[in-house]
Amino acid sequence: MNLENAVWMLTGLAAVVVLLTRMRLSSEQSQSGHAVVPLRVVNAHTVVGVVALVVWIVYLTDPSGGVGAAALVAWWLEVAIGLLILARWMSGAGRHAADTTGDSWAEGPALSILGHVGMLLGIAFFTWVVLADKLT
Repeated sequence: MNLENAVWMLTGLAAVVVLLTRMRLSSEQSQSGHAVVPLRVVNAHTVVGVVALVVWIVYLTDPSGGVGAAALVAWWLEVAIGLLILARWMSGAGRHAADTTGDSWAEGPALSILGHVGMLLGIAFFTWVVLADKLT
């Protein structure tokens, strides 16, 4: 598998993580875990994720340093928001704390940890691709 194919595959996986996070947290009433994530935070995560995806795809179709740098800023902001959501959920912090409810996706935070730590590693890889100028 060449580098370009790996980058496109990881881009697709990043899109899945953004989408699944949106689906999982889009309703404050159906969230599982110990702390409800406010809808405005979920919306910010989704908007930043979509912007990051769009700018990243523009970069992948025509690699240039400026677009790549803009995509990385958006990706790192997305990762930060995602990890903060995960940390809030796992810590049970927040004024809207509630008991854990049933989760049809998975038992406990394993799926969220996998997705968000995977995003962190994927975006670190994207950063290397851009900074090392591997796609030009």
